[in-house]
Parts: sequence; structure tokens; C-alpha cells
Amino acid sequence: MKPPPSDPPPFNCTQAALPEPKETQARKISELPKMSLRSLRACMICSIVQPQAKFSREGCPNCEEFLELRHNGDAIAEATSSVFEGLITLADPENSWVAKWQRLQGYAPGTYAVKVVGVLPEEVIAAAENAGIKYIPRDGSGEVEQ
Repeated sequence: MKPPPSDPPPFNCTQAALPEPKETQARKISELPKMSLRSLRACMICSIVQPQAKFSREGCPNCEEFLELRHNGDAIAEATSSVFEGLITLADPENSWVAKWQRLQGYAPGTYAVKVVGVLPEEVIAAAENAGIKYIPRDGSGEVEQ
């Protein structure tokens, strides 16, 4: 004969996960890094999104070889845009179907814009093509600049 099922232990409210007080939540939010969305820019070649200061400090992780953005404010202004739509974060661009769809395979992991609005100067397009990059505007037009 089976023993009768045992009753669960009584509920102990001191062990329950209670929501944090609003003061604790506010403190945690205040500890997050301060970054204005206004400082974000997207590379018009690869569409990676970074703060302007990071483009200045480190350049573009995908295009630095030919864009030479590091410590060059004029080049950053020419080759990046503050006008972009949608964000995609890629951890594994080589195996991501989203990376393939957005033509991001082979790029560094990071956050990318779906669309980037802006017009690249002809010399920047030529530099990309000389580096073996076929420039396709990322503004949704899908047309190759001539």
C-alpha cells in the first residue's frame, strides 16, 4: 500500500522573491553607464553603431583600414551618420541569418543599424572599392552609387 502523498511545506513569505524597493531600482539605473543616444553614429559602409567618442578613440572595427577614422573628426563626420533606423546586435555574424540578410557576414560582433541615411563622398567610396569592398548604400535604396 502506498503512503499518502505528503503535503508541500507551508509557504514562507520571507523566502519569496519580493520586488526591489523603487529606491534600489533607481540606484541601479543611476549606476548604468551614462551615454546619450545623440552621441551614437553609424558607419555608412558597414552600418556598425558606436558612440562618436569610440569611433574617434578606436575607429571602425570593420573599415578602419581604409576609412582611417581614429582621431580624425572630419573623417568621422564624412563616413558616419547620426541618422539611422533599427538596431541589430550580432554576437556571431558568421552564422547568423540576420547577418546574411543585412550583408554583415565577416564583420565584427556588435550593434548594427538596419538603415543608415547619408551620402558618402566619392573619395570614401573609392577608398572602399580600392580595399575590395563593394559599396552598397545602407539607406534601403539597394542601389550601388556610381
